[in-house]
Amino acid sequence: MNETSRIKPICYHCSSSILPSDVIEAELGGVQRQFCCPGCMAIAQTIHGEGLEVFYARRARTSDKPPAYLASNEIPEKLKPYDDPSLRNRFTRPRGDKDCLETTLRLEKIRCAACVWLCEQHLRRQVGVIDVQINYVTQKVMVHFDSEKTSLARLLFEIERIGYEAWPFEPSIALDKAKKEKRQLLTRLGVAMLGMMQVMMYAWPTYVGADITPEFEVLLGWTSWALTVPVMVYSAGPIFQAAWRSIQSVKKTHMLGMDVPIALALALAFIAGTINLVRGSGQSYFDSITMFVAFILAARYVELLARQDAQGGAEALAKQLPATCDRLINYPDSLEVQIVPVVNCNPGDVLRVSPGEVVPADSILIDNASTLDESLLTGESKPVEKKMGDRVYAGTHNILNPLIMRIDAVGQSTRIAGIASLLDRALLAKPVMVSLAEKWAAYFVAFLLLSAFVSSAIWLYFDPSQAWTVLVSVLVASCPCALSLAVPTAMAAAQGAVTKLGLLIVRGHVLEGLVKATDLVLDKTGTLTMGQPELQEIVNLRADFSREDALALALALEAGQRHPLALSLLRAAELEKISPAVLNDSVINELGKGLSAGPYRLGSALWIGIGQNAQQGQYGQVHLADEKGLIASFVFLDTPRVGLRNLLQAAKSRNIAVHLVSGDDPATVAWWAKHVGIESYQGACTPEEKYEYIERLQNQKRFVWAIGDGVNDAPLLARADISIAVGAGAPLAAAGADAILTASSLEPLAKTLALADKTQTIIKENLWWALIYNLLAIPAAMLGLVNPWIAGIGMSLSSLAVTLNAWRLRKA
Repeated sequence: MNETSRIKPICYHCSSSILPSDVIEAELGGVQRQFCCPGCMAIAQTIHGEGLEVFYARRARTSDKPPAYLASNEIPEKLKPYDDPSLRNRFTRPRGDKDCLETTLRLEKIRCAACVWLCEQHLRRQVGVIDVQINYVTQKVMVHFDSEKTSLARLLFEIERIGYEAWPFEPSIALDKAKKEKRQLLTRLGVAMLGMMQVMMYAWPTYVGADITPEFEVLLGWTSWALTVPVMVYSAGPIFQAAWRSIQSVKKTHMLGMDVPIALALALAFIAGTINLVRGSGQSYFDSITMFVAFILAARYVELLARQDAQGGAEALAKQLPATCDRLINYPDSLEVQIVPVVNCNPGDVLRVSPGEVVPADSILIDNASTLDESLLTGESKPVEKKMGDRVYAGTHNILNPLIMRIDAVGQSTRIAGIASLLDRALLAKPVMVSLAEKWAAYFVAFLLLSAFVSSAIWLYFDPSQAWTVLVSVLVASCPCALSLAVPTAMAAAQGAVTKLGLLIVRGHVLEGLVKATDLVLDKTGTLTMGQPELQEIVNLRADFSREDALALALALEAGQRHPLALSLLRAAELEKISPAVLNDSVINELGKGLSAGPYRLGSALWIGIGQNAQQGQYGQVHLADEKGLIASFVFLDTPRVGLRNLLQAAKSRNIAVHLVSGDDPATVAWWAKHVGIESYQGACTPEEKYEYIERLQNQKRFVWAIGDGVNDAPLLARADISIAVGAGAPLAAAGADAILTASSLEPLAKTLALADKTQTIIKENLWWALIYNLLAIPAAMLGLVNPWIAGIGMSLSSLAVTLNAWRLRKA
């Protein structure tokens, strides 16, 4: 048998060995390639056909064999159901134009940065795909696509065609992954702690200088080695994997990750310890290795808890959705209930939700008014009353009566899914400070590697016995873990805290920008005020009518009307327990004028024939008259938004100039500005004029923070340095807001201002601590004053201190 016949061919795509009888050949890029199956050949042809063959030089190898149907361009039967309208609506949400949709997919089989690059490049080249964003950490991809040109099933199939798998994201799956990640890290930490305690126990005789026989010393040494191996292979395995990925991608990124010096130090220490153990002389380092791994994993476990807690906000709510629900089979003819999985429900189905249960889908209430707790969704603790025709949201708790509701939206079309997508988008956008910290940490890694080898070389010249110890000590002591964690942990903890307050940060620069803000520009209706008028007072009351008589007559005339002033009169009458008067004539609606019934008229001053006192200037006035003249005038005041005073006080305490810019008439805007204490104001502004107002401030080198309702204030929000939309739901993201306030109160914004200041303080504390530690630890290690195990403890405690300090922001 010759040499060639003994060498088994290797699959070009998956790198697995191929039996000579199973080889499939195809020409790619002018080179004849060998494959193990039609699936691998189809994937390679797709990658080469799009000019993405550089992937094969970057990737992490795999032996997974793809299915054979990938050789065809036909979408497989298992994916076709995703194009059914019911499933498509469940897993997509509208974005911009009517045909544009957005979906969040969970990627499987992603192994390295090259995998992310290939998936992103391949999807971007598909017809109909508008934008693609992939988060390697969460392994989620957000795809914005035109439903007229491509489909959800096609997107899933295209990802399969290049060797990966993708499924529509479900929060329960993310919860399982988070639990699995936490459990795995805890297990690795447990193995490292156990190994550390045992090895330290065996190293104790050496520390105290005990007189032990050489045979017993060799036994303790090899036992320590055996206990260190699982710590190196299992506990420290992810560290070596991350370091290897960083080294592989260094040509593309030009940076090394902070796991590189850690992995190098561990590998050198273990190799040196093993060599010394075999030779029977020198330090073993096994106690230092196990202690180092245990401490660094402890620091990373705390950092993981902080990171998962920061991501908890809206996704935590989605994870509380029930698995099953009560569906009414034949409503309203029958109230027969069938218990079904929530995933099998579709828009139009009628559900019953008992008191104490969680609403499973966005719906319209069709029977039984009730009260719901929406605190996890909006941040407001006060229960919300719901009546027939009102919308109820998935994830809210029913408190009072059994609800009967008709499903309006499911899956990714729900409000919860929209909020979760905003959080995903926020995680994809790194704050400037985080990016700078990561960049400088990467440069610092290169610097410390150079310093470690230079200092070791110097010691090799003066005292060769210390060279190896100094090399390992410098690598361990100077690892920039604390520097790398200083900013991201603080920002993650702060973002988690503001999410719980009811503020969803869409772009990462919000907290940084709030600290720099010099001016705050507020819209009026829908922002400073609720746009819900309330009856302030009844004036011009005629002597032969009491207040109650006038209100009862107005209530009778407004019966059945739904405009804001009518509803305000209704609320005032209910509060004062006044019943409507009995009218002998039917009510006639005079379009654009008011209401009349026999001798009574209720409407504008012009129609009634009187002059209006314009000095009130709040929301408006309605006048009641009969054939004798004016009976009474009802003066309405718009409702100021809860928390406004707190926000204005917080802004002014930081010397932030507050401006009121509104499209309302100048008299109303002036009245409100004086009413709440705002000195700079402008009324009757068009959206373009609001844009120009902010532009003028920015031309004066001012840093502008704007708050609007996210719809008609789109230019205002787009121009401002920081913009916050007041409202809730994914559609507001299209207005260009950097953050979205889901709570109805403005108080979370006042708290966020204080939190932004605290975040800056903690970031500075973390950076100073990391700097001081490195300035002390690196010279000490280079001078040979620090052993590797002491360096490991110092580095781990430094990282732990930074993480715990940042964790204080969670309770803000």
